[in-house]
Amino acid sequence: MPEGDTIFRTARTLHRALAGRVVTKFESVYSQLTRVDADAPIAGRVIEKVEARGKHVLMWFSGDLALRTHMRMHGSWHIYRPGERWQRPRHEMRIAIETDAFHAIAFGVPNAELAAADAIERSHAISSLGPDPLADDFDADEAVRRLSDRDDMSIADALLDQSAIAGIGNVYKSEVLFVGRINPFAAVRSLTHDQIAGLVAIAVKLLRTNVAERSTAISGRRTTNRIDPSARVWVYGRGGQPCRRCGTPIAHAKQGPFARTTYWCERCQPANS
Repeated sequence: MPEGDTIFRTARTLHRALAGRVVTKFESVYSQLTRVDADAPIAGRVIEKVEARGKHVLMWFSGDLALRTHMRMHGSWHIYRPGERWQRPRHEMRIAIETDAFHAIAFGVPNAELAAADAIERSHAISSLGPDPLADDFDADEAVRRLSDRDDMSIADALLDQSAIAGIGNVYKSEVLFVGRINPFAAVRSLTHDQIAGLVAIAVKLLRTNVAERSTAISGRRTTNRIDPSARVWVYGRGGQPCRRCGTPIAHAKQGPFARTTYWCERCQPANS
């Protein structure tokens, strides 16, 4: 599933292409969107801005309308010039928004909502989100408080809880915990305030590094700060391979209610860490 950095870059690209432009055509395969469009046409409205909230992309239109999309596992937004050939087949198109200069196409996006802007803000999907490390107004203290409140959860599962801290997915979960030298199965209640605050600070640093403008010139997400494309991450996806710090084979196991795979180093992140 795309994580907060990917969604942030997607929203930034959409904003740069579309903000200030008038919609000339709106199309969707989702009846819940076309019904709204029939009553309050999107064509003719100005796209005011596009932004990310955790793993959601929000597109704001003039006249108090907003579109919320969530990529889930396989969704993506593409930008094309008019007449340019799409890179994915038309049957995968879920939403198409056309302007004079650019067409924004949502492929395979399974979750979409079009409604009044204040209704989108009040929706459970948005109002329940925790602080977003990529937001200008990120509140680290609030993120620490919300994580600490999940004292019966493992710290790995707590980091994935979007109502505690928004935008962290399975990759960053494993990477943040490795950098912080915290065992992923440790109960939140077993960690000190400083340890949890340290994990929040690491998450902010890693996510923001991967959305910095200079990072777009280097292909692929990086948490190790290494240029070598084969050494981009510390532990994620590296089960059985040697730890980049100590050489111990990286462990991996299914964890949590959704059985997501967690990666960690048993030496660098011992069970009592």
